[in-house]
Amino acid sequence: MLLVIKMGGSILKEGASNELVTDLKEVTKEHSVVLVHGGGVEVTEIASKLGKEQKFIMSPEGFRSRYTDKETVEIYTMVMAGKLNKQIVLALQAQGINAVGLSGLDSGILRAERKTKLVAVDERGRKKVIDGGYTGKITQVNTILLNLLLGANFLPIVTPIALSSECDPLNVDGDRTAAILAGALRADKLILLTDVEGLILRGERVPKIAAAEVKKVLPKIGGGMSTKVHAGLEALTQGVKEVLVTSGTIKHPITLALNHKVGTVITSE
Repeated sequence: MLLVIKMGGSILKEGASNELVTDLKEVTKEHSVVLVHGGGVEVTEIASKLGKEQKFIMSPEGFRSRYTDKETVEIYTMVMAGKLNKQIVLALQAQGINAVGLSGLDSGILRAERKTKLVAVDERGRKKVIDGGYTGKITQVNTILLNLLLGANFLPIVTPIALSSECDPLNVDGDRTAAILAGALRADKLILLTDVEGLILRGERVPKIAAAEVKKVLPKIGGGMSTKVHAGLEALTQGVKEVLVTSGTIKHPITLALNHKVGTVITSE
C-alpha cells in the first residue's frame, strides 16, 4: 500500500517527533511512503532574524497565507529545502530509514503556474487585489523520480516548493501539495498529520465522515482545518481511497490512524 503523509509545520517546531519517526519506521516495513512537510513557523522566525518582516494575507474564502515576494521566496527555499528537509532526513536516517530529501524543483517534480494576482481581505472585510508575488498553483506532477525511488525502497521527503515556467521557485500550499501528489502517484491513502486530534464539530471529534457531508459543514470549520479538508476532498476526487486527518504528536500516530483508532476518516462515499 502506498501512503502519502503530510507532516504539519507545528509538529516540526521542536524537530521531528521521536514518536512519529519511530512509528514511521514500523509503517515502512509494510507500506511505501512519500512524506511532505511544512515548516512555516520556522520560516517566519528565521526571516525575522534576517530582518525580513513577514506579511500574511487572508483570502475571501478564509485561508491565511504568507505573502511571498522575491526575498521571501529565497528565505522560504533556504529554510524549507535547506534546513528542515535535511533535519527530517537525518532523523529518519538515524532510525535506519532510507530517506531522500527533495523539493518540487528537483526533476520538476512539482510544476506550477505563478499567480499574477491575489485577492486579499483586510480587517474590515474589504477586498483588494494585490500582485501575486512568488505564489503558485500546481499544474503538473512529474512522478518518474518518485516512482524510481519508491521502487528501490527509498522514502522521498518532499518540500512544497514548485517550479514555475520561468524556472523560479514558487511557494505552494503543503496540504494541497500532498493531496496532488497522492492523486498523481495513485496512493491508497493520504494522511494529514496536524496538532489537533482530527475534525472537531460541536466540540467532539468526528471519527468518520463522507465527502458530501464534509462539504455541508465546511462553513463551520476553522481556517487551518478547512485547508486540510479541502486538500482531502481534492485527493478523493483524484482517486485516493481514503483521507485520514489526525494528530502527529501522539504515540503511534500513523499506525493508529490507519487502523481508524484516532483522527477523522474522510471517504468519497
